[in-house]
Amino acid sequence: MRAVIFDIDGTLLDSVDLHARAWVEAFAHFGVETDEAKVRSQIGKGGDELMPVFLPKERIAREGKEIESFRSELFKTKYLSKVRPFPVVRPLFDRIREAGLKIALASSGKGPEVERYQEILGIADLVDVVTSSDDADRSKPHPDIFEAAVKKLEGLDKNQMIVIGDTPYDAEAASKAGLRTIGMLCGGFPEADLSAAGCIAIYRDPQDLLDGFDQSPLATS
Repeated sequence: MRAVIFDIDGTLLDSVDLHARAWVEAFAHFGVETDEAKVRSQIGKGGDELMPVFLPKERIAREGKEIESFRSELFKTKYLSKVRPFPVVRPLFDRIREAGLKIALASSGKGPEVERYQEILGIADLVDVVTSSDDADRSKPHPDIFEAAVKKLEGLDKNQMIVIGDTPYDAEAASKAGLRTIGMLCGGFPEADLSAAGCIAIYRDPQDLLDGFDQSPLATS
């Protein structure tokens, strides 16, 4: 193992409910009533993959950019200040670096969001590579964001990398990119869903992974 590629929302940050609320509020602003639980089940996808679950193609073509822009601004102004890291993210990153592994971030969020997330997490100095939706034509569950991370991790083979994420969309996207995935339950998806999506190991949260690091796939040579 030479590199770990992390999803951010729901994996490192307790932000999934906040993203869901922002989408529900954004949809409502445009006259679309949605169920928060159903919206939450789609968090982990980018807006390009989430909106088609709730809107017809013709409306997305007409208003999709405006809806996504409204949601993005709403999240930034109303919800971003409420985002908190899960415990021990930095100690986990320290342990990964001590093991000689590189760290990449691969989020469906936009570039400025991902920059702010690194500040909230306090891990920018420990990260080697960052990719966001700005680096990809399509968001998860398409493989584009992970493929961008692989490309930036120059000189490493895919079998030397592993993805850590909290949604089936992470595992699906990673698999399409030829990568294995460790699942995290802290984002709220059931263990059965992560297993069905192909996760090779599942942990409760960053603390659980740190506690079991020496027996985890990250410790294998």
